[in-house]
Amino acid sequence: MLLLGLLLLLSLLAGGRLLWGQWKLSCLHRPPLVPGFLHLRQPNLPMYLLGLAQKLGPIYRLRLGLQDKLVSRHNQDLSLGDYSLLWKAHKRLTRSALLLGVRSSMEPLVEQLTQEFCERMRARAGAPVAIQEEFSFLTCSIICYLTFGDKVKEDTLVHTFHDCVQDLMKTWDHWSVQILDIIPFLRFFPSPGLRRLKQAVENRDHIVEKQLRQHKESMVAGQWRDMMDYMLQGVQKPREEEGLGQLLEGHVHMSVVDLFIGGTETTSTTLSWAVAFLLHHPEFQQRLQEELDRELGPGAWGSRVPYKDRSRLPLLNATIAEVLRLRPVVPLALPHRTTRPSSIFGYDIPEGTVVIPNLQGAHLDETVWEQPHEFRPDRFLAPGASPSALAFGCGARVCLGEPLARLELFVVLARLLQAFTLLPPAGALPSLQPQPHGGVNLTVQPFQVRLQPRGEGPLA
Repeated sequence: MLLLGLLLLLSLLAGGRLLWGQWKLSCLHRPPLVPGFLHLRQPNLPMYLLGLAQKLGPIYRLRLGLQDKLVSRHNQDLSLGDYSLLWKAHKRLTRSALLLGVRSSMEPLVEQLTQEFCERMRARAGAPVAIQEEFSFLTCSIICYLTFGDKVKEDTLVHTFHDCVQDLMKTWDHWSVQILDIIPFLRFFPSPGLRRLKQAVENRDHIVEKQLRQHKESMVAGQWRDMMDYMLQGVQKPREEEGLGQLLEGHVHMSVVDLFIGGTETTSTTLSWAVAFLLHHPEFQQRLQEELDRELGPGAWGSRVPYKDRSRLPLLNATIAEVLRLRPVVPLALPHRTTRPSSIFGYDIPEGTVVIPNLQGAHLDETVWEQPHEFRPDRFLAPGASPSALAFGCGARVCLGEPLARLELFVVLARLLQAFTLLPPAGALPSLQPQPHGGVNLTVQPFQVRLQPRGEGPLA
């Protein structure tokens, strides 16, 4: 009888707390709620959300899921990890590994791998090339070398990790997995999609753990060969800040995962969008090549502009800025969570609310940009113009890989346009509309391009 009474009391307390919370929320002036909960399945999600903003205003509520982290490992990832002192220390370590650990080798490595990429493309001159696949392998190679060092040359690690990332992204984007995030109780039923995702995650973790083990066995204290060395030695340092907690090897593991997932497909997709826009606007391609020839000399294939002197190529910088504006790396910024009650535009935002900024919406705002849907790099050449500040996110969760991504975009496009003229196969221009069901990313639809070596006659 006593047990039954306790259970009844606990039920009443829980119900009372729930009702109290609902009553408190009802007293707030909250943004309008969009009905339904299958928004993630909408074609071209970022543009769908932009349309909602035009109907409901810049602030609104909707049910997206995104609460569970099916691909997280012990909640030690940066991209979706909870904001805390330990998370901030984890972010500092990863950022330091990227900016300090491999700073001296980053640009020479990007230049070397891009030059090898151009040589491979020259061997296929005139033949239609699926450029997205080539860019994807190039960006994955760069991350591999920076993270795992020169020993990448000794095995098939780049191919292994590239295949792993591709498999993970395709599985994660499949509707059978996305629906589990929207309707979590379906995870308790047999699901081939969930089984494939778990297998892909296990494969990912096995590859990373093998690299961690090899690095620990060969690492020399006080020296680092790559980002993994730098981060492993960083987690071994004692933390004196009260309440911070200790960074663990698992944090290094998830930093590597975040770097690969965030640094492979995003940059390769942006490069693919740049090629697609230039195929549609050959006049800009010609102007870019003229700019490169003025600075480097016509036919100077071995010459380059150091990244620190990138202001010498203003049109190239403007073109990159315009591509990032129209097709931002991640059009919906990573989810943020409010740490205290706040308000915006007169709406009450309770503590613990997940906030997702629509970056593409900001980039297409007609009150800020003239003809926002048009490809017009010259807008960034006007006096006082500055590159799109939101292309890589904002706030505490701004993209850690932004410096590397900007370097890659500059070097790869400069080298590519210096060596080749981009032509559509048989005049077939690529679509400038994203894949209809690309999830939260603006994925370019598959297309091919012909690369005609400059200084040679037209190819048959």
